[in-house]
Order: sequence, then C-alpha cells, then structure tokens
Amino acid sequence: MQLVARKKQPPISAGDKAVIGALLREVRRGAGYRSAETAAAAPRCPASRQTIYAYERGALVPSLVQFLELVEFYVLGQTPAPATGRKPEADLRALGIAAVARSLTLPAYHVTQAQDLIARMQPKLGRGA
Repeated sequence: MQLVARKKQPPISAGDKAVIGALLREVRRGAGYRSAETAAAAPRCPASRQTIYAYERGALVPSLVQFLELVEFYVLGQTPAPATGRKPEADLRALGIAAVARSLTLPAYHVTQAQDLIARMQPKLGRGA
C-alpha cells in the first residue's frame, strides 16, 4: 500500500468567514439572544461563549456540522424570555432555512464542489451509453 501525502486545502477566504459569522449572528439575534454570552448560558447550547464570538467575528470557522448545530439550537431550541426580541416563529424558521441554504453555497464548505463532481461523474444514459 502506497501512502500519498494529503493535499493542503486552500485557506478559507475572509469573505466566507464574514458571511458565516454574519449568518450565525443574525440567527442568534433572531432567536432572541442579545449576546453570545446569553446564548452560551442557555441549556444545551452546543458552543461556548468564546467559540460563538470567534465564529461571529470570523476568527474561527465552524465545520458544517458545528454551523448546523448552532442554527438548529437557535431556531429549534429553548427560547429565551419573550421580551428579548425573538422573531415570530415562522420568521425565525425562515431565517434559519436561509442561513443554512446560503452556507451551503460558500466555497468554505465545498458543497458546490461536491455537486459539480457528482455532475461530472454521472454515467451517460441512453442507447449509445
């Protein structure tokens, strides 16, 4: 068995980092969490205050799984007190859907590359195949 060196991945662009951070911040605020601290203090929050801040500032980029866990927590998790400015349920769900859909189009998560590869690998169908 021959070992092949792992190909170094290109760094995630500053633009992608900013978009991911903004998406997480908007969903957090829409869920009624005014700060990363209040979100992290909520039961079953999947990230620490420092991690949430780092994601939102673009200092760290969450994996796709971590991104999805945070969005799920904000949209489907326990709600803070009603006076905190939580969006109406339908609006918050739509915001969560939009955040996930947008994140899947970013080069940082390689989903569009995977879809392109799938398209290129499709077998030719029909009589001449």
